[in-house]
Amino acid sequence: MQEYVKGKPIFTSINSINKQYQYLTEDLETDVVIVGGGVTGSICSYYMSKNNIKSVQIEKGRIAHGSTSVTTSLLQYELDENASDLTESINPKDIVRAYELGLYALKEIEKFVDEHGNKCDYIKRDTLLYTAKKLEKNSIEEEYKFRKENGFDVEYIEESSNPYGFNLKAGLLSKEGGAEIDPYKYTNHLLEVSMKNGALVYENTEAEKIEYLNDGVIVHTSYGYKIKAKKLIVATGYNTRLFTNKNFGTKYNTFNIATKPVKEIRGWKEGVLIRDNSDPYNYLRTTKDNRLIIGGEDVEFKEIENKDMASEKYSILEQRLKSMFKDINDIEIEYKYCGCFETTKDNLGYIGPDKKHNNLWYCLGYGANGILFAILGAMMLSKLYYNEKDEDMRLFNVDRFDN
Repeated sequence: MQEYVKGKPIFTSINSINKQYQYLTEDLETDVVIVGGGVTGSICSYYMSKNNIKSVQIEKGRIAHGSTSVTTSLLQYELDENASDLTESINPKDIVRAYELGLYALKEIEKFVDEHGNKCDYIKRDTLLYTAKKLEKNSIEEEYKFRKENGFDVEYIEESSNPYGFNLKAGLLSKEGGAEIDPYKYTNHLLEVSMKNGALVYENTEAEKIEYLNDGVIVHTSYGYKIKAKKLIVATGYNTRLFTNKNFGTKYNTFNIATKPVKEIRGWKEGVLIRDNSDPYNYLRTTKDNRLIIGGEDVEFKEIENKDMASEKYSILEQRLKSMFKDINDIEIEYKYCGCFETTKDNLGYIGPDKKHNNLWYCLGYGANGILFAILGAMMLSKLYYNEKDEDMRLFNVDRFDN
């Protein structure tokens, strides 16, 4: 079976408390069964329990140890590509709406932290989209104008007024346009709250077969136990073969490196979340304990087994980090890891019912905004359970690219 993670991810490594969950040992009946034990499935558990919907969540391996362990959790409302590059796939009004929904999802994380405490190292951040190439200045200006005209709180940064310690020809600063979290801690905190609200969570419990009924589903698990539910939510990320043969997007392998804590972060004003305008782009963030993380250098997913390529990509990322932040002289790489990343033509995920099986629902946060899309999806699906359809779900329609 194809592995989706390689190397030693930072967030499952630095967290000394390794939370464990029981495995399923009995037949169950519930309102909703959620398949997938990463951050997406756990967000679904939280919103189901918040809305008085009984749920059972199962994960074939360890909770938060799959693709969730690879995410840098550098959260931004913008999409993977600039608005001008997306107009063939999505109209400008919908791009604006997607940005607005991203901001809404960011506020949902803040609400969760305000209500339940900050156990996930949440920090609200400004975000920076920039280029170090003169040829790309127009692209940054265009995106700035698009956001400014549509009411987003943005600032244009000229080369002459660059407040950062690295080369910048043009930049777009989004005020409070992002956040950073520890995805491992966030996932486990979501589940802690969900379980207090009555949600059931099992790891080392694989869904092996789905039996579709007129009024629901039966999930047959690896130990022979069954879960009967009215609805099944697919929150398995990039591994959807048990439910459909549909190709949802294009898979890539993305690379990340993380440093040991540095004494002082110089040239990185206010811990802004950074993304460059290259294709593929690089993204950078800091952590609460003064580590630096840089990722990107995406290649085709099939290259995840290519150790020589991985070594080369880690080296490129290290050199880029050191060349950007020359004033930080104690940069030492501690973690190197890579994993699956999937994107779609319009940079949006998939939320909603399957065309063939009405009781099979998807919450797939594809693209760089996976966590934010998962929040939107969980909220929309908890409404749908009560037969209330969210108008914005059309943006994430599961069949939108079908001929």
